[in-house]
Amino acid sequence: MKITILQGAFFPVPAVKGGAVEKIWYKMGIEFAKAGHNVTHVSRAFGDMPDEEVRYGVRYIRVRGYEFPSSLVKIKILDFFYTLRALRKVPKDSEIIVTNTFWAPFILRRNKGRKVYVNVERVPRGQMKFYKHVGMLRGSSPVICSAVQKELSEQYHRLVTFVPNPVPFSLTNNAHDRNKTILFVGRIHPEKGVHVLIEAFSILSAEAAKDWQLVITGPWETSEGGAGEEYKNKLMLSAKNLNVQFTGPVFNDEYLINQYSQASIFCYPAQKGSGDAAPVAPREAMACGCVPVVSTLECFRDIISDGVNGCIYDESSTNQAHTLAKTLQPLMQDTELLQTMSSKAKLISEIYSTKAIANKFLHDFENIRTTNNSSSIS
Repeated sequence: MKITILQGAFFPVPAVKGGAVEKIWYKMGIEFAKAGHNVTHVSRAFGDMPDEEVRYGVRYIRVRGYEFPSSLVKIKILDFFYTLRALRKVPKDSEIIVTNTFWAPFILRRNKGRKVYVNVERVPRGQMKFYKHVGMLRGSSPVICSAVQKELSEQYHRLVTFVPNPVPFSLTNNAHDRNKTILFVGRIHPEKGVHVLIEAFSILSAEAAKDWQLVITGPWETSEGGAGEEYKNKLMLSAKNLNVQFTGPVFNDEYLINQYSQASIFCYPAQKGSGDAAPVAPREAMACGCVPVVSTLECFRDIISDGVNGCIYDESSTNQAHTLAKTLQPLMQDTELLQTMSSKAKLISEIYSTKAIANKFLHDFENIRTTNNSSSIS
């Protein structure tokens, strides 16, 4: 098959500036090429990356993009102009066009529109009803698939397909002695609950918190999806007298794997309304045996079973920080419990390997191609 992956205006590929979606599709493109398919990957130009190159059997084309703005309106405007430029680079003989851009499905119509495989990573906000002409609408979690279907009349529910996100790196040997570390990896933003995590860490009993540290990894700048300097400064003030380390953003897979493999607990207290629908970081952590502690958002239910391979706390409780602290404390005090959960968490790497998920995508692509080849509409 001739597959084109068209990504958005703000993050380059490879994901040297972050971007979970870009990281995933970079890995998927390579897997498709390994399977013998012709793959073109169009993304934002960045730094000294060449405008065009071939790596690992994938042809990469890069076009001028933008730094991530703070305004939603600006995001849509900039994405529109970027998409117009990027679509000129999509090979005319593409049989499948995978995209997570907002505008590409609007612009690509008729025969081209039927080739579009829309990658939906967040709960949609009304745009799905304008995508009824595409080949498929892929939700990365059951929650997203349900939300997509709610925006469509029943006759178009057939367009919706569920393919989970993979663990976007290969683990050769992640056997490490674990530190007494609670790790957060994600955007430094209130909707991720970073302030709740720091408060919970501060109220843990001296016995439970003895020798433990909290490591917070992720971007705080608005250009990288963070909440900005004011929020970062508030967090640092809250953590002033605590054993808390802020590492800043980390985009190197090897470094991240090392962090996940050495930490004992991965805490991701995403808040209601955060837009999280299929976060990648908890999967990455679990694959490395780092036990996840997450909120009750539905997006975690297909990968985390409370008390089995992780823990779930109620973020809607009256005193959320106390509730989170009470959830963390038993894990911090019971080494045997941590080891048992860690072993079960690691199993996710087999179910969500890049190769296994790539095969699911290729199955969808073949269905689109077969449907298009049997259609007489041009």
